[in-house]
Amino acid sequence: MSLQSRMSDLGRVPMFSSLSDAELEVLARRSVEKRYSAGDVLFYEGDDCDGIYILTEGRVKIFKISPSGREMTIAIEQAPGTVAELPLFDGGPYPASVAALTDVTALLLYKRDFQQVCRQFPEVSLKMLAVVGKRLRHLVATLESVTFGSVRQRLAKTLLEFGQESGGGPFALPLTHQELASRLGTVREVVSRNLSRFQAEGLIRMAERQIVITDREGLEREAATEL
Repeated sequence: MSLQSRMSDLGRVPMFSSLSDAELEVLARRSVEKRYSAGDVLFYEGDDCDGIYILTEGRVKIFKISPSGREMTIAIEQAPGTVAELPLFDGGPYPASVAALTDVTALLLYKRDFQQVCRQFPEVSLKMLAVVGKRLRHLVATLESVTFGSVRQRLAKTLLEFGQESGGGPFALPLTHQELASRLGTVREVVSRNLSRFQAEGLIRMAERQIVITDREGLEREAATEL
């Protein structure tokens, strides 16, 4: 990847979008290109933090594994974006694992270099705090949903989120049923069964991985249902 391409990719990331070309060049020269195939792990929970990963192509999942071996997906991130921000603040290891869902290209900016950039350009630190804050809000919402909501409710909310991201039209399910189950804290069979029920009840229409929300108000009621 050329220096100019790296600068262009960095400029698309919200955290760095306000930087000048000269400032982006500093980042680009210090970054290391990394490529991963779908299924590859970028890093594991507990690994020492090398730095921040800046996604320029593809999607990754952030996940944790329980002592019994059960996996739960915490979040899905896609380019342009970043992962592994938190350890840059507290100096600890990576708090979760990250794996590629598709082929991924990322730029690794080592911890010492990123900290120097933050000292030089304070607005980067503020934007990074905004990213960390957004992720924390997502984690709180996930915890609330898993603790107090049913799988059916969580699935309805997730489908509405996917529909919103697609602009309200038909969308391709971005996760397999197994990945969706991991994200919702359940098993694949439960996800498949509830999707089939939503279709039978006229809330959605499915054709392979394509989904159309046919009764948005009904699906919103399901998402708001209290146990």
